[in-house]
Amino acid sequence: MLQTLLPDRFARLNDNETDTRIREARARLGRRLVILGHHYQRDEVIKFADVRGDSFKLAEWAANRKDAEYIVFCGVHFMAESADILSADYQKVVLPDLSAGCSMADMAAVDQVETCWEELERLTPGKIIPITYMNSAATIKAFCGRHGGAVCTSSNAAQVMRWALERSDKILFLPDQHLGRNTAHSLGFRLEEMAVWDPYEELGGNSAETLSNSRIVLWKGHCSVHQRFLPQHVAQLRERHPGIRVISHPECRFEVIQLSDDVGSTEHIIRRLTQSPAGTK
Repeated sequence: MLQTLLPDRFARLNDNETDTRIREARARLGRRLVILGHHYQRDEVIKFADVRGDSFKLAEWAANRKDAEYIVFCGVHFMAESADILSADYQKVVLPDLSAGCSMADMAAVDQVETCWEELERLTPGKIIPITYMNSAATIKAFCGRHGGAVCTSSNAAQVMRWALERSDKILFLPDQHLGRNTAHSLGFRLEEMAVWDPYEELGGNSAETLSNSRIVLWKGHCSVHQRFLPQHVAQLRERHPGIRVISHPECRFEVIQLSDDVGSTEHIIRRLTQSPAGTK
């Protein structure tokens, strides 16, 4: 679906006029409308949100608002898809900007995943369970459902991975290699027990033996923002601010996570910050 151009009558509004129009529309629609704001949205958008949170929390919250006919999701494409999956048929989910995407979600196309799955099944005599991170397209979530897998968040990734390990010989983790690697390592797996599948290489860039012996196969995807954080950034911060605590999101590189004092989801990080006493480094 193509994004239609914003009509001139809206494009020409200044900030104050835009705010007024939004408030008027909200007042007119009342409880028929809910506006969801992801944590990463800018302040001028968040101020209109009925609730702020991560993608799953927002989708779940909206689905429980049975009186809402319109769900406006101020986020990216996969978030609106998730809300649409959980919402009722009479509820309409609106993504204000159809071009708002997630680079990580775009790194796993379902046809590529199907090819990977066929190769893994050929090389694995036992059972494989696919797990996809919430930050993925609906087609990838559907793929995991068809193959007896699950969808996880950064908060429950370890719990979901334990569930899958109890029922399988191998896990295919999509689409974020870092979340998969960090989670598996926290459960006691060595890096040597994991393989990375590059969809643009034959056998994902691995030997048949490597794939056969790996307990965890990680899709070669990542968050373009979190991957920019490097170990030297942590070292520089500690040098400049002795005693500082470093909290990282599990989408960061393994090397960064190993240097961090705490690791958790965006909700976890916000909770840590708000609960810390004044003056905490």
